[in-house]
Amino acid sequence: METAGLSPRQLAARVGVSGKTVERWVADADLIPHARNREDACGALGVDEEMIWPKAVKDRIKTGGDREIIRSYPYRSACPSTLWGELIADATEDLFFAGYTNYFLWLDQPAFVSTLRRKLDNGCRVRFLLGDPDGEVTRNRETIEDVALSVSTRIRITLEHLGKLGAHAGLETRFSAPDDAVNHVSLSVFRFDNEALVTPHLARLVGHDSPMLHLRKHDSGGMFDRFSEHAEELWARGVQVNLTPAAP
Repeated sequence: METAGLSPRQLAARVGVSGKTVERWVADADLIPHARNREDACGALGVDEEMIWPKAVKDRIKTGGDREIIRSYPYRSACPSTLWGELIADATEDLFFAGYTNYFLWLDQPAFVSTLRRKLDNGCRVRFLLGDPDGEVTRNRETIEDVALSVSTRIRITLEHLGKLGAHAGLETRFSAPDDAVNHVSLSVFRFDNEALVTPHLARLVGHDSPMLHLRKHDSGGMFDRFSEHAEELWARGVQVNLTPAAP
């Protein structure tokens, strides 16, 4: 403040807080203001945040298991469709869609069938783990959600689109086993090589209203591996689906 020629009251006016608040910042080194106030104060003083509040910067550096969390979203629908597109485009080895219906992908991703076909032609493995449209868990979920576009209808729409891809050695589709359906409907895992989007489904909420994590593998046994192992276990016990190719 001395170097910038500002008194506590003058800095307070620049930041939009009271003079006493700035005085508390000066008196208590452990007191960390809100991020917006820190940004405005640093702008007014012409210094980096690390110089005044190094602890705030250090706290943002991920050093444990949370290093694999790239970003969290309060709702799946808050995640930009462009991110999904980028993750799909960048994957070269394994695309694993273990959502219960995977219906939204066909709406959000332009020319998704063509994209998957190119991936398959380039040697990428593509898997879809779906809920059984005729299963008991699906019927129960339809009652819980009580929406016009039922769960079974959304699954069948995905099956219809997959049928357009025709027979391909790299394309695999399974229904989760009856005993696993509850675990499947409550947690969606979408994997793109070493990155994943994970959605735990909350109570009566449909998928797009549930929170989501963007993960990137960093170490063995981390969050990425834990969720991947969950999806792989469901896949291993899943029931193979023989897709009917769409009529030309």
